[in-house]
Amino acid sequence: MSADMTSVPEGELAPRPDHVPAALERDFNIYDVPGSAEDVQAAYAAIQQANPDIFWTPHNGGHWVATRGQDIIAMQRDYHHFSHKHIVLPPMPKGTPRQIPLEMDPPEHARYRRPLMQSLMPAIVSELESKVRDVAIEAIERVLPQGECEFIEDFAKILPIHVFLELVDLPISDKNRLLPIAERSVRGHTAEIRLNAQQEMGGYLLDKIRARRENPGDDLLSKLVNVNVGDGRISEMEAVSYSTLVLFGGLDTVAGMIGFIARFLAMNPGHRRQLVERLDDEDFVKHAIEEMIRRHGLANTARVIVEDFEYGGVNFRAGDRILPANLWVGMDDRVNENPLVVDFNREKPVHAAFGNGPHACPGAVLARREVRIFLQEWLSRIPDFRIKAGTKPVLATGMVNGVLRLDLCWP
Repeated sequence: MSADMTSVPEGELAPRPDHVPAALERDFNIYDVPGSAEDVQAAYAAIQQANPDIFWTPHNGGHWVATRGQDIIAMQRDYHHFSHKHIVLPPMPKGTPRQIPLEMDPPEHARYRRPLMQSLMPAIVSELESKVRDVAIEAIERVLPQGECEFIEDFAKILPIHVFLELVDLPISDKNRLLPIAERSVRGHTAEIRLNAQQEMGGYLLDKIRARRENPGDDLLSKLVNVNVGDGRISEMEAVSYSTLVLFGGLDTVAGMIGFIARFLAMNPGHRRQLVERLDDEDFVKHAIEEMIRRHGLANTARVIVEDFEYGGVNFRAGDRILPANLWVGMDDRVNENPLVVDFNREKPVHAAFGNGPHACPGAVLARREVRIFLQEWLSRIPDFRIKAGTKPVLATGMVNGVLRLDLCWP
């Protein structure tokens, strides 16, 4: 039986390939993890503890799953065996344009990634800090007198989208159109939903991309759509793919991280008080942020096995897909002692929330800065808050985990 399971009808379980031992087959669906409605990352930790380090699941086209930090980090760095050419589950339909630059391997990947890295360097992010802070303060002051808010819509989505739309010089008035598209792209349970979202975002961007290719500015979008890859400028189709992917990342992932951290602090007043008391201690806040990021992993990307080979006692075949989920690194008790416990004094939080190797997230510096500004400005104004009585946070799991709703209140 072929290891390439792209022909499996969506929603159906894939038959186990001949090279997969029956003892390694498990019932795991990234879109339906038991317990994830209460705590996404704890639900993944339970899967990690109850299963082999590497197992195979028939869900979402059939794929391998790597659950341990050491293996995941190795796979993220070894693009010679674990290719990025298809990163989502279930697989997108054949012929779907690849997501640039994420579905590229080195050395091709580096040529496309460079302008994104240059636009998000620490010095440039520092120049954005006053704008980020102004947006945060305005959003907080708007809800402060109310004594309550729906945090995701009223703050978590507002902060990153304002900053990112300024980076790409797109009108902030378009945010209500763009956010639902981004949500469908990163958490759509079917390839059809995700493909439609990509096409919708591409349709939104097309005339803007053409204008920036004709008359480039200094904004990030202009830089992306005019990338020179050695033998000339990228094509219009590549420019649409590149900017679509970057826009999805900028609109969703930071909002998810801020949402998870706000939920944690609302439920853990002791940790919240530690932060409030030491907000002026830059090193402490920085370390606390890293520990909370470790505990609340978000993004997951699949890989494709490049050739037949053996790893960790498992025989992979060319064309197999594997999910080395980022959040399992932070949840691994072989890497972090008592990983479910958030410890602001943990000596070295180890995680892969932003990936590793050549595909490490270029927006990590900006994401950390936005989280820090959120903590500083929110906790200085609303130091005591909790989840509103009678409500329950709505969490989501998938290729990108997130918080869909979080009702907070304060005195």
